[in-house]
Amino acid sequence: MTPKQIVYELDRHIVGQFNAKKAVAIALRNRYRRSKLSLADREEITPKNIIMKGPTGVGKTEIARRLAKLVKAPFLKVEATKYTEVGYVGRDVESMVRDLVEVAIRLVKDERYKEVEARAFERAVERIADLLLKQPNTELPEGLTKVALMDELSKHNLDQLQVEISVADIPKPVELQAGGGEINIGSIFGDMLPKKMKKRTVTVEEALRIYSSEESEKLIDLDSVESEALKRAENDGVIFIDEMDKIAGKSSQNGPDVSREGVQRDILPIVEGCTVSTKYGNIKTDYILFIASGAFHVSKVSDLIPELQGRFPVLVELDSLGVEDFIKILTVPENSITEQYKKLLAVDNIDLQFTSDGIAEIANVAYDQNNTLEDIGARRLQSIMEHIVEDISYDVEEGALKTVVIDKTYVENNFRTESRNLKKYVL
Repeated sequence: MTPKQIVYELDRHIVGQFNAKKAVAIALRNRYRRSKLSLADREEITPKNIIMKGPTGVGKTEIARRLAKLVKAPFLKVEATKYTEVGYVGRDVESMVRDLVEVAIRLVKDERYKEVEARAFERAVERIADLLLKQPNTELPEGLTKVALMDELSKHNLDQLQVEISVADIPKPVELQAGGGEINIGSIFGDMLPKKMKKRTVTVEEALRIYSSEESEKLIDLDSVESEALKRAENDGVIFIDEMDKIAGKSSQNGPDVSREGVQRDILPIVEGCTVSTKYGNIKTDYILFIASGAFHVSKVSDLIPELQGRFPVLVELDSLGVEDFIKILTVPENSITEQYKKLLAVDNIDLQFTSDGIAEIANVAYDQNNTLEDIGARRLQSIMEHIVEDISYDVEEGALKTVVIDKTYVENNFRTESRNLKKYVL
C-alpha cells in the first residue's frame, strides 16, 4: 500500500492525528522500498524509529491496533511498564523480541494452513468416515458406502452426529510466577516419550475441525515455517512500545521506581541492534521498526536517556481533541460509539436515534469536561454515553417496540454532569 492508502485506511477508524498517521505510513512504506533494494544496500538501511507523544485517549494505541490489522507484517504491542531491569524479578526486555517471533510463527503457520486447507479437509473426512463405519451408529442410513458417506460429510450434512475420536492428551502449561512465563512440563522431553491419547465424544463438526488441524500440521514443513518466520520478524517486524513515559525520568536509588532507568538501558541495545536467541534460532533486531508512545505529562521526552532518544529520530506530537473531533468520532468511523449503542439496544426492540444537535451537545459536554476535569480524550465519550443511555437500557419491556430520540434537550435533561473539580483551583 502507498502511504496515502495507509492513511486513508486509518482515517476510516481514527479521527484526525494526520501527522502521526503520515509518519507511520512513511515508515511502513520504507520497509517495502528497502525490500526492493540489493542485498548490500539493504544491510545499510535501518528503520527510522518513531516516538508518539500526546495525551491519553487521542488515538496512539488505536493507530497501532488498526495498523496491526492492516499490515501483514509481524506486529507486537507491549507496555514498557511490564519489564524490569535484568536482575529484578519480572520480564526482561528481550522477551518482547521472542514474543514477536511467536507472532511471526503464528502468521506464517496460518498462511501455510490456508495452502493445505483443502487437502487436510479431505484427509479429515476420510478418517471420520472410517470411524463412523466402524462404530455402531443407528443414525446412519442402511447400506451407506464409504464414498457416499464421505460425500455427505463434505457437504456438512452429518455435522450434528456424535463420534468417538482419539486426541493427543497435551498437559496444560504451568505458570511460573517469578519469571512471568509459562512452561509446558510435557513438552520438555519432546518426542522422547510416546504421546498419551485420550478418547472424546464430539460432534462430527468438531471432529472435522480437530482432524483438519492435525492433518494440516502433518502437511506443512515446520522447519521452513520457522526459518521464514525468523526472516519476517527480522526484516518486517514492528514492535509498538506503549507507556514509554512511565519509565522516563531519573529514578532514585531506592523505592518502587528503582529499575526504570535500567529498563531504558536494557531497551537501548535491542533498539540499536543486537542478536537475541529464541527457541527457533537467533534473530537480529537491527531492522525491526520500533514505535514508542506515551502521554509524557509528568515526564518529558527529554527525560529519556540521551542514547535512547537518539534511537527514536522521528517525534510526532498528537493533538488534544476539540469539539469538531468529538462530533466526527461520534459519527464518522464505521463502527462509531453511537452505532454500537444503536445495535446493542436494537436487540431489545429499542430504536435509538441521534439528532445532529444531540451529538453536538454530547461533544460540547465531553470537551468541557476534559478541560475542567482530567483530559482523558475520546474515553470521555464512553462515560458520557453510558450515563445518557443508562435509563433507556434499564427500562426494557419485552416485545414492545420503542423509539428514543436523543436530541439536545434530552442530553441536557438526562445527563448528570459530574461536579467540577474545584480542588485544582484551591491554593
